[in-house]
Amino acid sequence: MADTDYSRRTAVTGLSVSPTDAERLRELVAEWKRGCQLAVNEAWDVCHTRSEVQQLTYDRLREETDLGSQHAVLATHRAAEAIKRARDRSGTRPEFTSPTVAFDTRTMTVFDDRTVSLTTTDERIRCDLKLAADGGYQSRYLDDEDWEPAKSGLHYRDGEFVFHLGFRTPRPAVDPPTEGATVLGVDLGVENLAVTSTARFFSGGELGHRREEFERVRSSLGATGTRSADRTLRQAGDRLDRFVRQRLHEVANGIVAEAEEYDCELIAFGELEEAHDLLPGAGAFHEWLFERLLSFVEYRAAERDIPVVEVNPEYTSQRCMECGFTHPQNRDVEAHQFECLKCDASAHDDYNAAKNIAFRCVRRGPLSSRGLGASACALQSGLVTPDDGFTPYAELSEPPKSD
Repeated sequence: MADTDYSRRTAVTGLSVSPTDAERLRELVAEWKRGCQLAVNEAWDVCHTRSEVQQLTYDRLREETDLGSQHAVLATHRAAEAIKRARDRSGTRPEFTSPTVAFDTRTMTVFDDRTVSLTTTDERIRCDLKLAADGGYQSRYLDDEDWEPAKSGLHYRDGEFVFHLGFRTPRPAVDPPTEGATVLGVDLGVENLAVTSTARFFSGGELGHRREEFERVRSSLGATGTRSADRTLRQAGDRLDRFVRQRLHEVANGIVAEAEEYDCELIAFGELEEAHDLLPGAGAFHEWLFERLLSFVEYRAAERDIPVVEVNPEYTSQRCMECGFTHPQNRDVEAHQFECLKCDASAHDDYNAAKNIAFRCVRRGPLSSRGLGASACALQSGLVTPDDGFTPYAELSEPPKSD
């Protein structure tokens, strides 16, 4: 099963570690950072894929560090990820200073007694997971056989070890509709993270603002190099991560709720790579946001038997939903306004794009070999079909559910 076929969760917990085991973990952290840096230094300007970096640097890591074979593999993969991010963003060779280590099912074992066994540079150690008296939210995944341990991360903070224990479960299989379905279109953006074809707007401004604040903190503290500065930077990064995850969950819940309210059997996004490339002002952070948001929507929608598809978003921001006329000057990017040069129809440009994404899903035809996937796109006030045009909900036998 492909990695993208899984839904994922992370359960964050402390570790109860003896002084001896703590020293072994600190040694592992140091060797991990050294191994990642060696791999980056050797692969920089040479290669960046996981397989290439592993083939180039694995032997050196085994010879020059105390990392075990699997942790050496994981370090080459982490180096490859860092190289790719750096090439896409700053172009500066990465420096590994964060006290974290990646684990997978070969380097860790989670037991039913709430302990975890971890590979170190010496022998394995076994630690208790620090959980609340009632087991906390982590118990939902520890006790559910449908969730299996997956890639995890060890973090060393302020003299304490924190474990980000990963879990995964296969995504529910959801077949595309075989009969004419109503589709909800979703447009992704920078100022508005998501806008639906039913005119629901999810702001992304606060996400960008929080990100800019973090970058300012990182810039001011990055050159300091003190332990206090590193601690402050980690805390700021953790706050940003928590805020972003919470906001993405809220937006994903809202999109799926919108699909349910308007009786949509399908949700359509613009293809992520194309959507990102077409957006002025979108960087690597927004690319990551879009990927996470899509994955959140996918597993929430799958629980309700609603498939999620991607369509080509090209020209969706320039095409008029009223008459079909497409022109770059239909859209005023700075004013976030769409006004058709031909028929004078006007709307918010992101809303217009969301409607076009839904309509493109309808017009592209069958989503499977068994029949037509979508026949109508949902708007705030009615449905649009290629044959009948716009029909208000009041004229339909089953109008959408009300709040």
